[in-house]
Amino acid sequence: MSSNTRTARKPKALVSGSQLAVFAPASPADNVKLSAGMAELKRLGFEAKSYPAMVSREYFAGPTEERRDGFLQAITARDVNGLIGLRGGYGSNYLLDDDLAKELGEPKVVIGFSDLTSMQIYLWQKCGWVSIHGPMVAAGLDAGADVRGGYDEESFLAAVRKKHEGWTIPLKGESLVGGESEGTLLGGCLTLVETTLGTPWELDTRGAILILEDRGMKPWQVDRASMHLKQAGKLSGIRGIVLGEFPESEPPVAGSPTVRDVCTRILGPLGVPIVFAAPVGHTPRAMLTIPLGVKARLTSKGEGKLEILEPAVVA
Repeated sequence: MSSNTRTARKPKALVSGSQLAVFAPASPADNVKLSAGMAELKRLGFEAKSYPAMVSREYFAGPTEERRDGFLQAITARDVNGLIGLRGGYGSNYLLDDDLAKELGEPKVVIGFSDLTSMQIYLWQKCGWVSIHGPMVAAGLDAGADVRGGYDEESFLAAVRKKHEGWTIPLKGESLVGGESEGTLLGGCLTLVETTLGTPWELDTRGAILILEDRGMKPWQVDRASMHLKQAGKLSGIRGIVLGEFPESEPPVAGSPTVRDVCTRILGPLGVPIVFAAPVGHTPRAMLTIPLGVKARLTSKGEGKLEILEPAVVA
């Protein structure tokens, strides 16, 4: 089914007092960051609890069965209004199989980025769920609102609360290819978008405005991932691209191509609007929150902007 014609299933909006389950499908987090993130959710007017508490194992937040059970308990609990990731790292893919979709029930807000891109793509492809690409408890919320290393409060609250109208997100980036287009916002962490290829929940990018961001990738690694997406047909039929800042991705040799150079060379010829270095996902700046699975208009001029044309949540 094309992403242009898929019927989006939207979760209910979060309101003051909404219960958020903090789930950990990937790696564990520092307790200090966990406490700070929980305090920030409380400041925003939400109730939050870890669901469930787990004992870390290797580089995972717990055994696969416990991480999966925790997610399913939270997503089906009547007193839980939404889910927010603890942090990324690695491990969300272990939770995914064809049976998971059969156990999910009605959509709920699912917030996260980084490794949670795997889950968000799965929820879209298998269930048509709209989700939220945004800060997590120990990865953005812990640092606070509108500060370096934190998150953009305005876009976060708009994504989880606005029920009746769209809104505009200034992208604070750089226009690589100018223009304006409309499409469905999809994507997330570049590495995780790429690793859906060949799975039953491989991302259908037709008609999409793609969000592609990551960290710690050398320019040649961004080149390889971008070429893989291109050769797999995932850049055919897209409407636009919003690229992140790709921190910690400097060229290994002075004077060699940068990530910006790579994106210009590979993505520029697609002829769609492209904004580079927006503070989405992995970013040293205050992270923007972007709803995934909704219609938007991308304007690539100056610093760029996204106009969200429909709410991500319902009453």
